[in-house]
Amino acid sequence: MTSLLPTQLNPRLLASQLLNFGLVLSTAFMLWKTLSIATNSPSPIVVVLSGSMEPAFQRGDLLFLWNRNWAGDTSVGEVVVYNVKDKEIPIVHRVVRRFGGGGDGKTPLRLLTKGDNNLADDHELYAPGQDYLDRESDIIGSVVGYVPLVGYVTILLSEYPWLKTVMLGIMGLAVMLQRE
Repeated sequence: MTSLLPTQLNPRLLASQLLNFGLVLSTAFMLWKTLSIATNSPSPIVVVLSGSMEPAFQRGDLLFLWNRNWAGDTSVGEVVVYNVKDKEIPIVHRVVRRFGGGGDGKTPLRLLTKGDNNLADDHELYAPGQDYLDRESDIIGSVVGYVPLVGYVTILLSEYPWLKTVMLGIMGLAVMLQRE
């Protein structure tokens, strides 16, 4: 027996589509949390937002982070991602100097960073009164791999907020008009 309601208004179909959408969202969230735990990083994947690391990384590159130092301490020349206190956006720069971290566990490892395409080190980017980064509290992770330009969508969505509305509208329309 066929339903008298069009497929778009069928409550069972609509409920099924909403549940499928919720399943996709919860699966993505679980994968993100699993990656966070495995890498010991609150943000295991980040997008390069500026040209400060060119030519090593371009704006829009997707970086994969690792924050478990099984192979040893963070070394000079390593590319790290860090958060500045009271700022939301992570920064991707190279370690240019190390202080402390003598292996005795008493002296914390402190780092000074610089963008490859910048003339000066990051001292001016750090929080007021902060002269270096603390390896334990400021570093999100070290870069272990990247995919070029894949993250450019994120940049476009943040620079053109109306695109978010358009994309959400298209996705919502696709869910509503989906036929099974």
